Amino acid sequence: MQSGITSTPTLPQVGLGLRREMLAEFCLNTPNEIEFFEVAPENWMTLGGKYGRQFAKLTEQHPFFCHGLSLSIGSPAVLDVNFVKSVKSFLDLHQIDIYSEHLSYCSGQGHMYDLMPIPFTQEAVMYVAKRIKQVEDILERPFILENVSFYAAPGAQMSEQEFVNAVLCEADCQLLLDINNIYVNSINHQYDPYAFLAAMPTARIQYLHIAGHYEEAVDLRIDTHGADVIEPVWQLLQACYQLHGVHPTLLERDFNIPKTEVLLTEINRIHQYQRSAKHEQLTLQSVSS
Repeated sequence: MQSGITSTPTLPQVGLGLRREMLAEFCLNTPNEIEFFEVAPENWMTLGGKYGRQFAKLTEQHPFFCHGLSLSIGSPAVLDVNFVKSVKSFLDLHQIDIYSEHLSYCSGQGHMYDLMPIPFTQEAVMYVAKRIKQVEDILERPFILENVSFYAAPGAQMSEQEFVNAVLCEADCQLLLDINNIYVNSINHQYDPYAFLAAMPTARIQYLHIAGHYEEAVDLRIDTHGADVIEPVWQLLQACYQLHGVHPTLLERDFNIPKTEVLLTEINRIHQYQRSAKHEQLTLQSVSS
């Protein structure tokens, strides 16, 4: 098993979540601004025929990250080892090293089509960390855990911030920091998103997500990945680069997907913020030396 904090090769910096309807276009031409793709392995592991060939072509030509949906790391049910082995085979086949999942669960007596919050307790910390290590042993890759959006916190004995950090520390794993989820949770649960951001462990951050969401009410946001990124989330992303340095950043768009040239507007905005943050860091280094 590999430790959660390790040196990694230089990663591509700006990516896009790949959807099946994008395959034909990107097989013909992938804009240079899109430096990597991310997919949910569950949606692609059994894909054959034309789609399977197109997907294989893209994985041969571009870096890919995998972001799972149904591992259910916090489930009370026994870990589905056969599923994890299937994910490993998929990662090996397409030579994908980056695998992340949600700090949540989606199964119990059966499989649910939603991500449920794990109780924020010390018992849950130990339970989840043990399962993460089991998954790492099977995958032979570092496990990357994403902070999730949630709408209730049953049985909480600690804050979300404390729980996320405790799991990362106990499991010694890496972090996929979702900027939009921080913002959504800060509205729904009334906390300071910048304080939460500052409390995240820089050394464990592997990459970032940014996305749009739905405003149900002034005090209720729903994480949908179906709209443009809003200004407060862009501002939080910039703050993240300033606090934690520039990390690979993926734009998520799961539905209401516009044409590529529209998506590239947001992709290029990420590039712009990354360049500005890097320039600022170099300037500060130059002044301090």
